[in-house]
Amino acid sequence: MDGGDIAGATGSVLVAVVGVVGTLLSALLTQRAADRSRRRELEHAGRAKERRRHTQELRSCYVALNTAARQYLAALTDQLHALGRDAEALVVRQRLAEARDQYRDVYAEAQMRVPDRVLALAGDLSRELGVVYGMVRRLDEGAARTGDAPDAVRAGIDAQWNRLRRMRREMRADLGASGVDSGREQGS
Repeated sequence: MDGGDIAGATGSVLVAVVGVVGTLLSALLTQRAADRSRRRELEHAGRAKERRRHTQELRSCYVALNTAARQYLAALTDQLHALGRDAEALVVRQRLAEARDQYRDVYAEAQMRVPDRVLALAGDLSRELGVVYGMVRRLDEGAARTGDAPDAVRAGIDAQWNRLRRMRREMRADLGASGVDSGREQGS
């Protein structure tokens, strides 16, 4: 074998080795790219699942807050109607106390979960519900202050239904459900 044959054979072997190494590296790089792609897909799916879970928890909190506020307002209305009727006073007072306690519990949870714009509306509603509650209780106990009157309680209750509607619209908008409205909120 002369030098040219050796160089040719060596070149052929070298080309074959480079080809095999290239094929192996190509497979390795393809596998790594596929692994990265799968990892990104899993991370994306995990983030999407977390967003859905968060939205569902927020929705549950909103439903509880809306329900508790409605029950509290209904109990305040019942208490107003029961003023001076001793026969139903105990039952109505108990229902009002339970509705108020339930609202406070739900509101306390909402304070930790809901966005600031909804929390501001919920805070206003909560404060004003307390004002109306104070008036109706003082009237019920015969210890009315200046300004405490059934008409003032009725006006306060009506104002709180309106606050609740505004808060509910904001909660629905936050959840992306505001587009399903006919554009008109129903009364309580």
